Amino acid sequence: MANASLTAETGRATGSASSRRLRSEDKIPGVLYGHGMSPVSLSVARRELRAALSGPAGLNTIIDLKVGGSTYPAIVKELQRHPVRRTVSHIDFQQISMTEEIVVNVPIRLSGTAKAVVSEGGLVDPAVDSIEVRTTPSALPNEIVIDITNMTVEDVIHLRDVALPAGVTAVGDPDLVVVTVLTTRADSGAPAAAPAAEGGAPAAS
Repeated sequence: MANASLTAETGRATGSASSRRLRSEDKIPGVLYGHGMSPVSLSVARRELRAALSGPAGLNTIIDLKVGGSTYPAIVKELQRHPVRRTVSHIDFQQISMTEEIVVNVPIRLSGTAKAVVSEGGLVDPAVDSIEVRTTPSALPNEIVIDITNMTVEDVIHLRDVALPAGVTAVGDPDLVVVTVLTTRADSGAPAAAPAAEGGAPAAS
């Protein structure tokens, strides 16, 4: 996969006042760490970060992060957001090796139409929006596609049932429910409402 490029500025002062000043300049304070290196305080332009993460891999984009005179392959490890505006207020980058495994969350996408479920008035519903996996950056998929074509109203897809690309291993409980079926049609066995007695008083409202 092609890496995105992003240039960071170093030498920022730490502390709340400095961070507020950076955000007012449309910059995001952050830190780079990993592989035995000392953490580096930095900042990135909000617009450039948005552009770097705009590809199909999204937050799992491998970034060539330019810091000072060096370039580090890195991923976004954590984003902190403003509790109200939801804008990014701080970012953690993790330096990685392209040949060593990392653990990341990969979004899932349901593929196909479960006709047996639809005919019974059901709805296929993802119980989670992503799966945590272990893989090397070079084998990291943009998404995990789950085929629901053959699902019935009785089916549940667990983590152990999800087919993963070569070189990708799921992390977590194998019994984790990933996809389930919701029944939207009223139970046909429910008793019908009793008819009003002929000539009786109207029902209370």
